[in-house]
Amino acid sequence: MKIIYAIVSSDDGNRVTDVLNENKFSVTRLATTGGFLKKGNATLMVGTDEERVDEAIELIRSTCGKRQRITCDMPSPGIGSIATGYLMMPVTVELGGATIFVTDVERFEKF
Repeated sequence: MKIIYAIVSSDDGNRVTDVLNENKFSVTRLATTGGFLKKGNATLMVGTDEERVDEAIELIRSTCGKRQRITCDMPSPGIGSIATGYLMMPVTVELGGATIFVTDVERFEKF
């Protein structure tokens, strides 16, 4: 038995959970926050047999499309605000996709 931890954008969380459920995967969803942009994520925990790991990962991959977004969350030194001394410059960042970890499960009980 394996457990898959999939960290996806909160925008994709419901869609991924629905697709996994439709394909008979049990999913536990946790609301988490990313470190870089401090945006909401969904961390999905999927317990499955080893033979179905690749199937689950492919479903996650096909559901979480990457996209680009322009943000002004990162300050750049410049001649901007007198109070902060920084000028907010637009930056293009890539969103979406997934970060996936697969680990062995030593023991599993469901009651």
